[in-house]
Amino acid sequence: MRRMNESELIQIAEQVSNVLRAHKQRLATVESCTGGWVAKLLTDLSGSSDVLDCGFVTYSNGAKQKMVDVKLETLEQFGAVSKETAAEMASGALRYSDASVSLSITGVAGPGGGTDSKPVGMVCFGWANRQELVETDTCHFEGDRNDVRMQSVAHALQGVVSRLGK
Repeated sequence: MRRMNESELIQIAEQVSNVLRAHKQRLATVESCTGGWVAKLLTDLSGSSDVLDCGFVTYSNGAKQKMVDVKLETLEQFGAVSKETAAEMASGALRYSDASVSLSITGVAGPGGGTDSKPVGMVCFGWANRQELVETDTCHFEGDRNDVRMQSVAHALQGVVSRLGK
């Protein structure tokens, strides 16, 4: 994915808002490395209460466990940055909200924290709905911390649009 700028993120957020509204859906977000950026973008838009139910920022493993029921076993076996954790984050968001769809983001934004198996720029995503469908994706983004975070926000939001369009 190429580098993004703030105005492009706003356009994607507007598209997500329109799609959610058209499908009469409300979103819950669970964000780790993006620190609530998705929720911030959506709440910057007029009428956001029609499409956003809530946002969780679960930066620590403890928060992931306490706020959205990520299992300790999942964190120990796969780590916080994994598709398994992203899936549990997305499912937990629906369990603790009135939303009909959710997204989750967990990754290594850098500049430190990366390993050989989970390098800086690796981000895992989850999307869930009330029909108990959970989908995940893993991306490897390039750039500095801000670039990785912006690309993560864009990818997560675009994932909502693509899944509601099915």
